[in-house]
Amino acid sequence: MSYSCKIDCEADFAKARVEGVNASFKDLTEVCGNIRRRPAVAAVALLEDAKAGKVPLRYRSHNTRMGHRKELMGQKGRWPMKAAGIVLKCLQSAIANAKEKGLSEELVVSHACANKKNTYMRYSSKGRRNISRMETARVEIVLREKVEGKKKRLEDAKKKKAEAPKKPAKEEAPKAEAAKEANAAPPKAEKKAEAKKAEATPKKEETPAKPPAKEEKKEPAKEASDKEEVA
Repeated sequence: MSYSCKIDCEADFAKARVEGVNASFKDLTEVCGNIRRRPAVAAVALLEDAKAGKVPLRYRSHNTRMGHRKELMGQKGRWPMKAAGIVLKCLQSAIANAKEKGLSEELVVSHACANKKNTYMRYSSKGRRNISRMETARVEIVLREKVEGKKKRLEDAKKKKAEAPKKPAKEEAPKAEAAKEANAAPPKAEKKAEAKKAEATPKKEETPAKPPAKEEKKEPAKEASDKEEVA
């Protein structure tokens, strides 16, 4: 569901929403304006007092012909007990969501607003023409961490990681030795391939070696010259 405010990082925020509430959206809007930008703890305390009717809340916009309150230093206001109870439930739900996300307890109400929803017609009994309108509204609240609280949470997470026992190093020696043996010894598949190649190649026939040629004895030159003289 979309909210009427932009959220940069979902991990740093916690949200809550109430739909179709049978209450005046004007009262809900003024109650949300009184808790906006307040710490979540202070907002809860203020809404609890307003729900019990101990403290009036200031009305800034919807205050036409409204009386001034001495508790508010002469400013206009009312005691919206019903609207305060609805907003209090929504705020408590947002705080629970923040705890579930693991956010720190130092939270601020960054966004709180109420909008008007559907209006339903109500008719009186026995066929009378008296008509009343039931207005419904919705409330949405967004909480964020304070800057200090966020820093503290990140520091605590770093400390936990540093204190956590480190995992023992894996024994790499036997694996390295096995890899060396595998590289040194040729695999069986290569041996079989070499044997098949040797069988496929035909062997060359050995030709008998030729005997060395006999050297003819040459007669000396003197004998040849004697024969010519006799003739």
